[in-house]
Parts: sequence; C-alpha cells; structure tokens
Amino acid sequence: MKVRKAIFPVAGLGTRFLPVTKSGQKEMMPIVDMPLIHYTVNEAISAGITELIFVTDGVNQAIKNYFDPNPLLESELSASGKPELLEAVRNILPRGISCSYVAQSSHQGLGHAVLCAKELVGNEPFAVLLADDLIDSDKNSCMQQMVEAFQIKHSSIVAIQKIPHADTSKYGIVDVLPGEEQIIRLRGIVEKPDPQDAPSDFGVVGRYILTPDIFAILEETGKGSGGEIQLTDAIAQLNLEQPVYAFLFEGQRYDCGSKLGYVEGMVVFALKHPELSDVFEQWLKDFVEHKM
Repeated sequence: MKVRKAIFPVAGLGTRFLPVTKSGQKEMMPIVDMPLIHYTVNEAISAGITELIFVTDGVNQAIKNYFDPNPLLESELSASGKPELLEAVRNILPRGISCSYVAQSSHQGLGHAVLCAKELVGNEPFAVLLADDLIDSDKNSCMQQMVEAFQIKHSSIVAIQKIPHADTSKYGIVDVLPGEEQIIRLRGIVEKPDPQDAPSDFGVVGRYILTPDIFAILEETGKGSGGEIQLTDAIAQLNLEQPVYAFLFEGQRYDCGSKLGYVEGMVVFALKHPELSDVFEQWLKDFVEHKM
C-alpha cells in the first residue's frame, strides 16, 4: 500500500531548550527563516505523503496557526506591495495537503503519542517523523528513500545511523542480521541501553514507516524506559510477529533537540540559503580567521 499519512509528535515540553520553550514549541524554533516542523513536513511531502497528523498537547496552537491561512497577514502584505512575501505565506503547504490535529492528554512517551493518532491513521501503513531530527540530503530526502525501501519490502522500517558507542544510552539501538548493506533485517531493538549492553552502534533516528499492526501492540505495551510507553518496545514486539527492517539512509542528521546540534543545523542551512549563502560563508571565514 502507498504511504499517504504521517504522524508528527509535537506535544513535548522541550525542556532542553528552556526558557525559550516556556511559551513556545521547540518544533517552531527557526532554522534561518522556517521552523523545524516546516522542514520535516516538507520532507514528508517530498515522499508523496498528503495527510499530516499532528499530535499536540491540545493547548499550544502555534503549529496549527502556522499551517493555517492568515487572511489578515495576507491582506497586509498585499496592500503593502510585497508579492514575494505574500506568495511565501500562501504557499507554506502545497495544494492537496491536509492537516489534522489530535491531543495527547498527558506526556506518556513516543509510543503513546503514536497511539493517539490511531483513529486518524486507520488500517494503512504510515510514517512517523520527529522534527528534532533535521536531515540534510543532497538528492532524495530521508523519507523519500524510506518510502522507496518500503515499496520493496512492504514491511515496517526504522531509520538508523552509526553513533558513538558511548552514546548508546541516548538512542534506541538495533541488532541487525549480517549481510545486507542498506535495508537490513532487524534481529532486535532496545531502548537506551548502557554501552556495555548495547547490541550494536546503530541508533534509531526519528524517521519510521510502520504497518498498522503496531497499534494493537501499543495498546498492550506497558511503561518502559523513563516510565514512558516506548515506541521502541512496541517495534521489538512487532519484529517477533512480522519482519521489521533497519534502513541506513543517505544524508546528514542534525540533532536539533540538543543545543549543539541545533546550532550546527542553523549554520549548515544558512550556508545553503539562497539569500544568505555567499555573505554568510564569507562572514564565517572571516570570523574563524579572526578567532584563530
């Protein structure tokens, strides 16, 4: 089946970025002139996804306001003779893309956030994208690559990357069967193991394609690491019932859930920005030379 729907869990507290996230969502933090969530949504759309499902806290409306039309702003831009800005505001989402919103009443983990979207997803495969992970790909986006892999395997897929061994306690870690190079049969997966217990140095990145069978498993999944319902635990159970694959995507990931990763992503995307690239690159060179 075609992957038409994507879940975006956006109900987190963003505690690593306090105090700025005290009054706003971390997914709305800008990378140059677009918020993180916009980059992630664009990635989903590039893969042919047309239905966007946002799992929110039910209170903060910033993301909904961002993707909804703003007639007052459009009228002001039109009257001010700013057609380029007007076009940018009107075309945040292309035609044919729909947005739905469902509230996660309490913070019970990623698995619980995905389960909240069960009724909106229905009985079809779906993607999950975490805006914390900003992925820069030269050609096809990470989700495009994963959709292509799904069309080959017709099974659930999790994106992975090689991580420092000392960081295994920060990730879901996969155990994979030998022999494959990019789409690799999963042997097991565990949430945030200590380095001495980690089955590999391959960590799960915030991109998934899952079959709807995961919902029944999530309904029976108890609290795991951190006292939360972990999507990783449900995927481990799903892997006992049907094949699940790990996918080594092509591209560079920036962990924008951390301060350093966020700054790295900002610099890289500023160097790619059509208005800023040349002047920013020169400023950066001058700054580094001066500091040295």
